[in-house]
Amino acid sequence: MQCLSVRRETTCETHKVYRQKLEELNNLQASCSSSIRKQKRKLKDLKYSLQRCKHTSNPEESDLIQQINTQIKDRQNVFFDMEAYLPKRNGLYLNLVLGNVNVTLLSNQAKFAYKDEYEKFKLYLTIILLLGAVACRFILHYRVTDEVFNFLLVWYYCTLTIRESILISNGSSNLTSRTLSCSPQWFLSFCKYWRIVRLVLAELMTRVQSRAGFMLLSHVVDSDKSCVRSWDFQKRIKGWWVSHHYVSTFLSGVMLTWPDGLMYQMFRNQFLAFSIFQSCVQFLQYYYQSGCLYRLRALGKRNHLDLTVEGFQSWMWRGLTFLLPFLFFGHFWQLYNAITLFELSRHTECKEWQVFVLALTFLLLFLGNFLTTLKVVHTKLQKNKAEMKKL
Repeated sequence: MQCLSVRRETTCETHKVYRQKLEELNNLQASCSSSIRKQKRKLKDLKYSLQRCKHTSNPEESDLIQQINTQIKDRQNVFFDMEAYLPKRNGLYLNLVLGNVNVTLLSNQAKFAYKDEYEKFKLYLTIILLLGAVACRFILHYRVTDEVFNFLLVWYYCTLTIRESILISNGSSNLTSRTLSCSPQWFLSFCKYWRIVRLVLAELMTRVQSRAGFMLLSHVVDSDKSCVRSWDFQKRIKGWWVSHHYVSTFLSGVMLTWPDGLMYQMFRNQFLAFSIFQSCVQFLQYYYQSGCLYRLRALGKRNHLDLTVEGFQSWMWRGLTFLLPFLFFGHFWQLYNAITLFELSRHTECKEWQVFVLALTFLLLFLGNFLTTLKVVHTKLQKNKAEMKKL
């Protein structure tokens, strides 16, 4: 009993220390969040002031303004990385689904674990959906099994959008800077830079149009170049590749409500065949993108929070271009689905509203997927062409 009493007292003391540290952590989080908001507001004011002065500046001053704007963008992305480790308000979608719950993961280990779980979820569900589509297409010709398959699609895409929203809140955004470990030396240099910016901001409106004002700003930039790191802005999750999951959720929900009948049976086999092909392509994308990301992370060219996507991004150019024909074929199959449904909607026996709505949804998916992939390929070709000219 005496031993148990000592252990209980030790546990209580440890818990008391834990509560104190937790309160200190909450205070530090609130302090950091408040400081970042104020500094972001002042950077915004500085950027607005530079925009006003840009119209009356000469070429030399315009170049200097451009340099300062680049520095401001760097600082804004630094704050974004800092905020990835601080509690923040959820977006509209997460508020509707989860409420005002803090979904910020405070350690890199927790972020990477959740990201790996997300990738495994996509892989396992892709395999299950592939098997389900094959079974419904060739074995189970029942409306009930089709409903189960469509319900699984709705649940999959709903869960995917929630998990992606949580990952975006933790740093895997569609336009983010690479994750950076802020060393104390770097942070002190950054604070020094910000103190100088605060001093300059007070005099900016009165002095920026004069040469003396621009020389002062030039001194700020030059004195801080030693502490500015080169940033590699990468797109981790393309905006459309997130948005198209919401569209796919809507499409799956409409398919789920489509009653059995002549129109449904005329489109059923085509939809299931498309689902089989789509699952196969998604499996290939996961398999080869995972290997490519592993190599790029080892070389330091990609971030550990970068995700596999159901599309094509610029980092896939080397080694994954063989996937482009499959992707474009899938995009045009979506267009074919839209055309088929438009024709069915004009059928004399068509009375379901789902036919026309599904046609519009497939058309939207085709336009978004095709144009986004085409833009990535065009941008990469233009970049390669410009690099060849420099050589």
